[in-house]
Amino acid sequence: MRFGTAGVPLQAKDASTLSGLEALSSLSLGCMEMEFVQRVTMGEKMAGLVQQKAAALDISLSVHAPYYLNFNAHDPGIMEASHKRLSAAARIGYLAGATDIVFHPGFYQGDSPQTTFAKVQRELAKLIKDLQAAGIHSRLRCETTGKHGQFGSLEETLQLVVETPGLSACFDFSHLHARKQYHEAADFRRDLERIGTVLGASALQELHIHLSGMQYTAAGERNHLNLADSDFPYGAMLQALRDVGARGRVVCESPNREGDAMLLQDAWRQLEAAS
Repeated sequence: MRFGTAGVPLQAKDASTLSGLEALSSLSLGCMEMEFVQRVTMGEKMAGLVQQKAAALDISLSVHAPYYLNFNAHDPGIMEASHKRLSAAARIGYLAGATDIVFHPGFYQGDSPQTTFAKVQRELAKLIKDLQAAGIHSRLRCETTGKHGQFGSLEETLQLVVETPGLSACFDFSHLHARKQYHEAADFRRDLERIGTVLGASALQELHIHLSGMQYTAAGERNHLNLADSDFPYGAMLQALRDVGARGRVVCESPNREGDAMLLQDAWRQLEAAS
């Protein structure tokens, strides 16, 4: 299991991705999610440099695509922009060596879950076909979302992946915690086993997970917190991952991103040593 940060570590000498990779290496962390959440600003030349640096330091890369996506958009202009933004994130991410492109699929906007699912699935199938034709082979990962008004519950995400060839999932267990609250390892294990049942055992060997503390209300996610300031039972989460023999990446989205990433990595290593 690799642990790392969502974005450049706070202690990096500057905010560049190259400095972030150096900081991660110095901390012995193994992955980073490049945050293109506002827009894709990295050019092709820099992407090539990032790919070389990450390979040299043995750091696995993913990308978080812009937040301004909605594949259930009613406005054709928003739908077109969503396709362009995710495609741009995937293209630059692929050039940078990112194997996975994470994105939020959309909002209900008053539509039924069934209508929303059908539209999101149709649009993503088209986009995946276009990316494959362009020779972009990074995996698209739709993220489980944290608000009840967003498309992206665990079951919706699993069904979407099953029905959309070429699509994978990012399991944000902090978002899921905001939706339904986990308490013990058995709660996490139940969902991990569900993932394995629906997507196959291999899905548990290539997990892409987001973790952080989470403040939430009855409506779901409100904002990220440091793990120590939250009720997220990360020890139980890690124990459940060990119980099912999971592998993959854990990307920490806490405000103190590298601090919590190292906390999680240390706890994981303690579990490994004890087994």
